[in-house]
Amino acid sequence: MAGRDAMIHRGPDDAGEWWSADGRVGLAHRRLSIIDLSSAGHQPMHDKSGDLSIVFNGEIYNYQELRVQLITKGHTFRSHSDTEVLLAAYREWGTECLSQLNGMFALALFDARQQTIFLARDRAGEKPLFYRQTSGELRFASELKALLADSTLPRRIEPEAMDCYLAAGYVAGERCILREFNKLRPAHAILFHLNNGACKVWRYWQPPQLGTSAGPVNEGALLNELENLLQDSVRRQMVAEVPVGILLSGGVDSSLVTAMAIRASSKVKTFTIRFPGHAEHDETSHARLIARHFSTDHIELEGIPATADLVPLLARQFDEPVADSSMIPTYLVSQLVRQHCTVALGGDGGDELFGGYHKYSRMLWMQSRLRLIPRICRCAIAFAAERHLQIGVRGRNYLQGLGVDLQKNLPALAGPFDQATRRCLMGTQKNWKAAAESIVQSRIGFNSSLLQRATREDFYSYLPEDILVKVDRASMLNSLEVRAPFLDYRLIEFAFNRVPNYLKATIGKKKILLKHLARRVLPPEFDHQRKQGFAIPLKAWLKGGAFRNLFYEVLRDPQCSFDRQAVEGLLNGQEKGRNNGERLFTLVLFELWRREYKASF
Repeated sequence: MAGRDAMIHRGPDDAGEWWSADGRVGLAHRRLSIIDLSSAGHQPMHDKSGDLSIVFNGEIYNYQELRVQLITKGHTFRSHSDTEVLLAAYREWGTECLSQLNGMFALALFDARQQTIFLARDRAGEKPLFYRQTSGELRFASELKALLADSTLPRRIEPEAMDCYLAAGYVAGERCILREFNKLRPAHAILFHLNNGACKVWRYWQPPQLGTSAGPVNEGALLNELENLLQDSVRRQMVAEVPVGILLSGGVDSSLVTAMAIRASSKVKTFTIRFPGHAEHDETSHARLIARHFSTDHIELEGIPATADLVPLLARQFDEPVADSSMIPTYLVSQLVRQHCTVALGGDGGDELFGGYHKYSRMLWMQSRLRLIPRICRCAIAFAAERHLQIGVRGRNYLQGLGVDLQKNLPALAGPFDQATRRCLMGTQKNWKAAAESIVQSRIGFNSSLLQRATREDFYSYLPEDILVKVDRASMLNSLEVRAPFLDYRLIEFAFNRVPNYLKATIGKKKILLKHLARRVLPPEFDHQRKQGFAIPLKAWLKGGAFRNLFYEVLRDPQCSFDRQAVEGLLNGQEKGRNNGERLFTLVLFELWRREYKASF
């Protein structure tokens, strides 16, 4: 099957295909063997009755406990796979089985008794799921490219999704960059009825609100709870029948994962990477400190120089364009680590759950210092900055954010393009319309706490649509499964329900509770204040050479979607030293993606 094999990178070890007797339902699967490496783990998998059939991508970390529980209820098993546990869990609890699962997953289950297709996605959105539901037909796949293997399907760009991409760098929520396609949102499920085409979509879980307590918080007890939860999450996620490693950057999150891993296993393999010639991005000394302290089997990898050819390759792999140039080092790291192991644990999720981004402190500073300035004055400053400061000038985004009502909304401190610039870029596209700001506002639920609003919005949008997409697509292109212990749903609920704001971020501090844990379990000389993202020297690369040539060739192509004058303004600004590198990457990646998938407005 062309659609299935368009995703061979997700499962190079085995392939399967199954059709119902009446030909109405077809399931296909590519397998990356991790649990029960035997043929008993082959998918599509069917239960003994033949009534239930499933395809499943991901891992259920509590499958062993569920298996024991289901055996006591009379279920029997032929394999040791978590996939068979899912079939039994559905037979026992129906769609309510989702509340029992601790894991990352996208699944599709056909129930011949009910003539239904049941789709579901994990709580945080670690595993992707695209679908298209039209005229009584439902198609679905882990990657959009599998659906687009059918050349007859339309490839028209959705205007609101396009605006969201330019505003945020990704398309959030259920929208897809292409019309008539959707993403199943994290913690959501679908029940599709074959007989009448009815399709129900619902949310089966959401993070709790911050609890209120009459007394003071017991910080010691809270820290103990965090340590126990993280230790148990890492222990569960290290279970595999293939080699497992830790992606160790030497930052707080990956170092804590390493500390917990050494408690679960006496032999832990850690990996770090450095890129020769770019000392400012070299974290090997920090990773070496942690590895030496915990006596891990530490491997320092040397990344090959990034070439411009990687950008078209990744544009093709990412089903929707994502404006995050760190996809390049993420891909290179995954490529090297895959030579040593099949599963790797990382530190993703720690920033969103525990207040680790610089922008949280900036927002709190704005709220504290600017509350006495009348909003009409702040709006005037924001308007003047938009009108008179060139895009890419340092501080422009911050000044534009002054006009936001911080009691209700969130300032867009890091998005690629403001509305005025998007209007200029899309001036030649009649179907474009500014919608991103209203869409974001509709997602932000009422919460009197600015920090709660910001971290929740990042958990709902930035984490699943940028960070987790980047990690999933870049790692799976190399057939490497990356797991995120911080995204165990118990840790998510703990972070949102139990950790007060002052233990997450303040004006002067970030990730406060996690750093308390780091002081407890990491070596004394560990640098708790260091915060370095996974970045590339894009500004230097755009001064000359292959990257510059690629960017100019793509953006000056007569078929480029964006307004020529607006593009030239960005290019000229970059030449003058303004910070437009990521903005140019945003446009280039979209154009390369559009060429690859032959999408049009």
